[in-house]
Amino acid sequence: MLKISEVLRVKGNILYTATPDQSVAEAIATMSERDIGSLVIMEQGQLTGMLTFREIIRHIHEGSTENTTIRKIMDDAPVSVSPNTDAEEVRRLMLEHHARYVPVMDGPVLMGVISFYDMARAMLEASKFENKMLKAYIRDWPEDTENDKD
Repeated sequence: MLKISEVLRVKGNILYTATPDQSVAEAIATMSERDIGSLVIMEQGQLTGMLTFREIIRHIHEGSTENTTIRKIMDDAPVSVSPNTDAEEVRRLMLEHHARYVPVMDGPVLMGVISFYDMARAMLEASKFENKMLKAYIRDWPEDTENDKD
């Protein structure tokens, strides 16, 4: 079974963060410049929330982003997983909670963030690998012997 630690290992360890007291305008600029869909919100070394384009779009719909801090619009209770969580469980959680970005926590330590895209790519690669192994197994199938024909 594919573990989230393996997905993180392949993905890499680049992580973009912000603080809750930064402005939403700064967050939008960072997300736009980095071409990312989420920021991990950290305060005093601890995960305090997630900011995704979903929260930003809701906020823009409700009014201006001027003078608004991330704290006012962030998801302060994001669903998170551990590095040992099975990929299938993460897919279920993402679908159930409509979460496109999920922090990976090893106790209090943030290990990374898994996106819906990361999960789709990991599952595709796992399927390709399984398909390759099955084809190799079939190719190496032993020939029928006289005893097998009866």
